[in-house]
Amino acid sequence: MTGIPQVTGASYAIAVTVHRPFGETLTATREALAAQGFGVLTEIDMRATLKAKLDVDIAPQVILGACRPPLAHAALQAEPSIGLLLPCNVVVRSVDGDRTRVETIDPDIMVSVTGNPTLQTVATEARTRLTAALHSLQPPPPTC
Repeated sequence: MTGIPQVTGASYAIAVTVHRPFGETLTATREALAAQGFGVLTEIDMRATLKAKLDVDIAPQVILGACRPPLAHAALQAEPSIGLLLPCNVVVRSVDGDRTRVETIDPDIMVSVTGNPTLQTVATEARTRLTAALHSLQPPPPTC
């Protein structure tokens, strides 16, 4: 899929596939998250981890644990146990040499899992910012 990021396949994901190599996309994803006010708290290299632990090979894949402190604080105020769903995971994985998939959890899951409607404002802002970050990974349309 290319174009504007949207909920795809699974009802819990926002995703985009870009025509960029993995390493370039991983760097661009970190920058796009920062531009939306997210810091990366954790980074898990799944390829290296599974190679070390199971001696298996997978395509490059990194899980970034992204957090925007004001949103995390607001979510914790509304639902003290919401830390179970934080930070927002953003997965960057190689599809092939020229394409990379970037996926994030849809923050609306916080509301549906907890049943706490006071989280909706936080979820909506997080979703808007994460969608903007993923959208920014797409090259601009060609101009005539």
